[in-house]
Amino acid sequence: MAQQQGKRSFAQTLATGVGDGYIICSGQLQQVNPGDGLIVLDKDTQQSAEGTIVAFQPNGWALNGRTRYNILMQNMTPIPFQNVPLKRWGVAII
Repeated sequence: MAQQQGKRSFAQTLATGVGDGYIICSGQLQQVNPGDGLIVLDKDTQQSAEGTIVAFQPNGWALNGRTRYNILMQNMTPIPFQNVPLKRWGVAII
C-alpha cells in the first residue's frame, strides 16, 4: 500500500532511518523526545521494528492545516509483529 501511495516501503524506512510525513498533534509531540523508543509497523505485511527517536523534522502541511513531520530514527531492529492500535494519522503513543 505504501508504494501505491508513493511512500517509502517498510524496508526503505528502516534503511534510511526516516519515517516521512507523519501528522503528529501538538499534544502528542510534547509527549515524545529524542532518545525515546519507537516502534514502526507495517500492518499490510505484518512487520515491525523498534529503535530510538533521533529528531522530528517539519515536512510541510497536511490538507487539514496540521504540520507533517519526518521522524528520524536509529538502531532499528526487527521484532515480532504486534498489532498496536494507531490513531487516525498512523501514530500512537503508548
